[in-house]
Amino acid sequence: MFGMSTNNVSYNEQGSLESGVDAAHENSSIPASVSGGLFSADYKKNEDLKEMLESNKDSQKLEAMKRIVGLIAKGKNASELFPAVVKNVASKNIELKKLVYVYLVRYAEEQQDLALLSISTFQRALKDPNQLIRASALRVLSSIRVPIIVPIMMLSIKEASTDLSPYVRKTAAHAIQKLYSLDPDQKEHLIEVIEKLLKDKSTLVAGSVVMAFEEVCPERIDLIHKNYRKLCNLLVDVEEWGQVVIIHMLTRYARTQFVSPWREDAVFDENSEKAFYDSEEERKVEQVKPYIMDPDHRLLLRNTKPLFQSRNTAVVMAVSQLYWHLAPKHELNIITKSLVRLLRSHREVQFIVLQNIATMSIQRKGMFEPFMKSFYVRSTDATHIKILKLEILTNLANEANISTILREFQTYVKSQDKAFAAATIQAIGRCATDISEVTDTCLNGLVLLLSNRDETVVAESVVVIKKLLQTQPSQHSDIIKHMAKLFDNITVSMARASILWLMGEYCEHVPKIAPDVLRKMAKTFTSEEDIVKLQTVNLAAKLYLTNSKQTKLLTQYILNLGKYDQNYDIRDRTRFIRQLIVPNEKSGALSKYARRILMAPKPAPVLQSAFKDRDRFQLGTLSHTLNSQAIGYLELSDWPAVAPDQSVRIVEVVEPVKETGAPVHGKSKPGKSSEKFYSDSEEEEEEEEEGSSSEDSSSSSEESESESESEENSDDSNKSSSSQSDSEKKKKTLKNKKLQQQKPDGKDRKQKNGNAVKGQSRSESESASESSSSESSSESGSELDSDSDSDSGTDQKKNTRSKPVQSTLVTKVEKKEVSLLDLDDFSPAAVPSPKSSILSPSLLSDLQGLSISPTQSALQASSPVFVPETSHELLHRMTGKGLSAQYHFTRQPCIYGNSMVSLQLTLSNGSDQALENIHISEKSSTGQNIHRFNAIERLEPQASVTVSMGVDFNDSTQAANFQLCTKEDEFSVSIQPAVGELLLPITVSEADFSKEQGKLLGMNESSATITMTPENVSSQSVNRKVVSVANLGVIPSSQENIHRFAGKTVSSGCLVLVSVALKDPDAVITINTERTVMGSMLLRQLKTALTNSDP
Repeated sequence: MFGMSTNNVSYNEQGSLESGVDAAHENSSIPASVSGGLFSADYKKNEDLKEMLESNKDSQKLEAMKRIVGLIAKGKNASELFPAVVKNVASKNIELKKLVYVYLVRYAEEQQDLALLSISTFQRALKDPNQLIRASALRVLSSIRVPIIVPIMMLSIKEASTDLSPYVRKTAAHAIQKLYSLDPDQKEHLIEVIEKLLKDKSTLVAGSVVMAFEEVCPERIDLIHKNYRKLCNLLVDVEEWGQVVIIHMLTRYARTQFVSPWREDAVFDENSEKAFYDSEEERKVEQVKPYIMDPDHRLLLRNTKPLFQSRNTAVVMAVSQLYWHLAPKHELNIITKSLVRLLRSHREVQFIVLQNIATMSIQRKGMFEPFMKSFYVRSTDATHIKILKLEILTNLANEANISTILREFQTYVKSQDKAFAAATIQAIGRCATDISEVTDTCLNGLVLLLSNRDETVVAESVVVIKKLLQTQPSQHSDIIKHMAKLFDNITVSMARASILWLMGEYCEHVPKIAPDVLRKMAKTFTSEEDIVKLQTVNLAAKLYLTNSKQTKLLTQYILNLGKYDQNYDIRDRTRFIRQLIVPNEKSGALSKYARRILMAPKPAPVLQSAFKDRDRFQLGTLSHTLNSQAIGYLELSDWPAVAPDQSVRIVEVVEPVKETGAPVHGKSKPGKSSEKFYSDSEEEEEEEEEGSSSEDSSSSSEESESESESEENSDDSNKSSSSQSDSEKKKKTLKNKKLQQQKPDGKDRKQKNGNAVKGQSRSESESASESSSSESSSESGSELDSDSDSDSGTDQKKNTRSKPVQSTLVTKVEKKEVSLLDLDDFSPAAVPSPKSSILSPSLLSDLQGLSISPTQSALQASSPVFVPETSHELLHRMTGKGLSAQYHFTRQPCIYGNSMVSLQLTLSNGSDQALENIHISEKSSTGQNIHRFNAIERLEPQASVTVSMGVDFNDSTQAANFQLCTKEDEFSVSIQPAVGELLLPITVSEADFSKEQGKLLGMNESSATITMTPENVSSQSVNRKVVSVANLGVIPSSQENIHRFAGKTVSSGCLVLVSVALKDPDAVITINTERTVMGSMLLRQLKTALTNSDP
């Protein structure tokens, strides 16, 4: 975009660049002098910008920088403004500083002397207390591609790699790749930094440092040994593009460290950990087996399996290739559904996925055969997508399904897309050769296509028939005669050449027709294409040898024409043939064998898939897509015959360098890491020691404590937080279990509180730290790790054990199932407990994605303002064989569960007979949790009954699919929720509303400006339209022109704040919520409702 090399920006570090360009494009009112014509006065424009940059007002400076970055985006030269821009690099305005950094990254390499003047400023910024400024300074410093500052960059990277903020450490990992591309001689020093960062416990850093590892030293597998288990356990919580990089690296690692699981004598233990109470007999049986999967191998497969449900297509593709290359054959079927799901995505995604499926389907047809209908071609598909689907259908063809596939192919041949129709004919040919039972059927069908009006179809049919006839030519002389009759009407050169080859090859089967075809060709020889001329010469030579009486003169005539042809290939072929078939005194010994040479039997061609040899490349790589080795491609090694030493992945317990005074209660034995997976000794060692074995064998369950400890030492860490994910709830559950194992009295408290998951056994200080620490988002900037803070962590544990249980804080959290097609987060967020927040409400808006979870102290649930009376059809009476069903949303809290949406179903019997046992099947095709109504034993004819049910949509608009059953039938139905029905209204004061709104800025805010009709401007109209769209509570407002509404998501309890500011005749709709996808969908619906006038 800015003329930088591709190595300059690593895989997820383009945020500052994009934000700068976006900010520049926001300013649409650039005057004519800025955009300028051909003869515009540039000096005036630049003078204006310089004056604005030297102004005392940040707003003017910001406006100037937006214009400058806009000029850069249009390709204009703004280098002469460099001195004026550099002056603002020390500005305190974060937005301004970001744009200055964008500018410097663009022009630093061109104006090296001026860029070097700002080095000292960046070095000072590396010591700034604000983590965002430290990271931005390092990013710009590493983007100044000047060899003279390599030592400074090296020093800065080393310092940043030990920074308290994981966001800065992440930026340091990105800078490693840039420095390596600038000076490869620094490789050894950079490897030291990579080795240090690989030990980092933060999920924010993991993906970036593995990317640096892959770029700088992918051959250093030894660096991964000690961190293998930790990376496997952190994988689920790493951000998506980091997951892709880690998965590809771990795939290569596993192929070098584990024995092949594809052996016939393999034994597989799904849980990878041997049962503790196995009998001696079972152990003896296991020892007899020659192969048992390595527990670390199983750990990798088990921890990547949940990522099949990721919303990121690249992650799903990466996990699929990992399973394909590493998993036992009987576990590969899990790949199928995930890849078929991706076919609903964009055509670019479809292309890559279909290419990989095509490669897989050659080796394992059975995997994709149940989903054959997913590969049927649609009329809206692009040509390259159609051809790939055709390839897969051909690969899946067998005796059982060939009739279905050929019926599909008959339709495809009639397609207006000529390239696709031609590819279909080739596919029919492949089916004919692969499945002998349908060879004759396919041949007859192809012969019928010879009378098609489309030349492309006819030509392709001829070529395919030619290949098929080589298998049994004696039985198909009639087809050869038929093709000879059509010869005059065929104009495509490849088809004409194929017919001529058939005539020559099997001239003895058609002795009367072949000479006549040669006579026709002699007339048009000079005007034919080169390929046709060559086959004509071959036909003449073969007929001369088999039927010289009729064709001797014709052959001499054609050889004379070819002797003087413009193409040297034809001239050479003609001279060779003449010497071969026409004996004379100069002829060599070859002329005796002319017949054996020209009439030798040829082997029938094998029609193979174009993807036959692509399995030599790793799936999902650029090399596999191009079918050619790309630069930087790392080949997968073969499985080792003997597994390398497993002990290299066991991390030794090392005494901490700094004694904190807290005694270490016990050490984890390396050999027992799987059995003592969540032991208390490991928990404490993880706080005190970096690189311990517990770090590698557990999912970093102490991350929240280490974060809260480091918050006390860094004021930056108070600036970010995010909602807790489902995986974090599990960690806390396990943590409580550990505390209960240590204390007998913990069992009593657990029994009292029932299913309570959070809040029972935590001290006040610990609950406060949880509310302020970021436990779910891998992008959180507050995820700071400090090895020297383990003292405070130990003290917190002691306080936890001594504090009584606060039963008032118990919140029941029900386990939710994860939906495959969830539109929002991969894991639904937890319902936040009412905890007192110690966070500062001020946020750096630049840390987009780092938001403060709302405090619930001043928020109270309220009754719905408006309940829509409209019902939606669930089942039509024709489809339901008399049973019809309608549903509507009650907008009331669900009595079946706090995270469920309440619905009412009206079931009607429109048939003449009574319906019995009406119920919902327990099988649900999607992951939503559904509370089913009690079965209706009997519903009389023309009668109706109303029942209530609850559905946990996981804050997603994905439809809930289930089976509505009667005694005899089952009907598939689905409930599609509008985004407004996934909310519950709450009441809050105007001051608290503004306070909460201030915490949900940046990416958590969506807004739009609309023009309202006069009848919609009144307060009553605005309120009525908003609450009709969404189940929100109306907040009293002291300002007449601003209307406020508040609600929370039913499933996760995230705040949704809506405000409508009227500015005659326009209105600004603003929605603040952590659920950004829901926010954008709700904004779209509100825009439609407020702009439409009432009927």
